[in-house]
Amino acid sequence: MKFADTHTHLYAKDFDPDRSQLIDAAIAAGITKFFMPNIDSDSVEGMLALQKAYPEHCFPMMGLHPCSVKESYLEDLAKLKIELDRGKFVAVGEIGIDLYWDKTFLPQQQEAFKIQCQWAFERNLHIVIHTRSSFNETFALLDAMTHRPKGVFHCFSGTAEQAQHAIDLGFMLGIGGVVTFKNAGVNKVLADIDMQHIVLETDAPYLAPVPHRGKRNEPDYLLLVAEKIATLKGITMEQVADITTANALRLFKLV
Repeated sequence: MKFADTHTHLYAKDFDPDRSQLIDAAIAAGITKFFMPNIDSDSVEGMLALQKAYPEHCFPMMGLHPCSVKESYLEDLAKLKIELDRGKFVAVGEIGIDLYWDKTFLPQQQEAFKIQCQWAFERNLHIVIHTRSSFNETFALLDAMTHRPKGVFHCFSGTAEQAQHAIDLGFMLGIGGVVTFKNAGVNKVLADIDMQHIVLETDAPYLAPVPHRGKRNEPDYLLLVAEKIATLKGITMEQVADITTANALRLFKLV
């Protein structure tokens, strides 16, 4: 079985003590593709170093995370656009709207999202969307776009109606450790979602699945997410691997 982790921050400092060992162990377990979203200018160097060290396994994206959007966002975007233009990236991400902690920079987040969506459209790349407490705001932006890229809603945790809206716009749903949480609402939503719209992710080092909830998320914990989805959908792990990996390769245009 071959799996793909469509959203992992392997370059994070949390992995400094044992990064190589964790990646090697995950590859040995069948997780052979790791797609890495960018955060800001500070995360670029570590991310590209992993791409260089694991060119067949680690694939970077370029974007400005909504929680990194501040007063200087236009300057920050200018720096990241230079990186995007001179490197090889599989998507624009992670981008979006986050209103969970602070709504101060909502106008700037909205503008940054639109700018980065235009980057993706111009380069024929997909986008990876971070949307937290902001589905309405995110859909409003997407619905209004004349030139709208497609992509994936990372860490999808919305309603059935929001899932269908995303799918209708041409997006996949990224499912991670939250699916293993007790009383996770996404479990009921997934019952009616065809597997062709689902990709797997860890968001490591964040959102570790049960029984590791609250601890550092690790690359091979993706298998726990796959097991849960297999149970929910009444299919085999092999089927989960085959379908979601094929979806991931299509999402990032590696096929």
